[in-house]
Amino acid sequence: MIPTDKQIRALHERYAPTPEAFELVYTHCEIVCAVAEQLLGGYRSALDVELVRAGCLLHDIGVYRLFGAGGELDHDNYIRHGVLGHALLRELGFPEPLCRFCSHHTGVGVSRHDVLRQELPLPVDDYLAETDEERLVMYADKFHSKTVPPAFVTAASYTARVRRFGEDKVALFAAMVEEFGEPDLSPLVHRYRHPLL
Repeated sequence: MIPTDKQIRALHERYAPTPEAFELVYTHCEIVCAVAEQLLGGYRSALDVELVRAGCLLHDIGVYRLFGAGGELDHDNYIRHGVLGHALLRELGFPEPLCRFCSHHTGVGVSRHDVLRQELPLPVDDYLAETDEERLVMYADKFHSKTVPPAFVTAASYTARVRRFGEDKVALFAAMVEEFGEPDLSPLVHRYRHPLL
């Protein structure tokens, strides 16, 4: 069962601890969805478009569980937002393919080796995008950041950012750029008034 946009928005409203948290996270999810839909292009017939849309709109729902009582975001444990979102959707009875968008979109994939080597606060496992739908949502997510203020990110900027995690991560991102192409962010920059980095 794939939820409608209206049902997904209601979930965000239900779990967002503040209007500001809702605005930050839900707007980001909407933007990621717009990027993914632009990138679908020739993939439309090969991918489950409804699943991609729902995955985009739900991928960061776990971020809400990282806001403290005072409305501050726990940046130290931010890497956990994916597994927290996966657990939340599972508790709500969503199917595993939808839950996986939460836990399998971080960076260009977090491997079991990454978890151990970086001593990440995650259960030791692979958190890699495996399906084309998961890979598209992961990729689209790289073009917008929930920084303060939120910003759009070019492929060149993201490449520079991901380089600190190793050349293997740069190569993974380059392969996605080659496969999906680069989105035209200018209409979204104009619409949302977020800067382009």
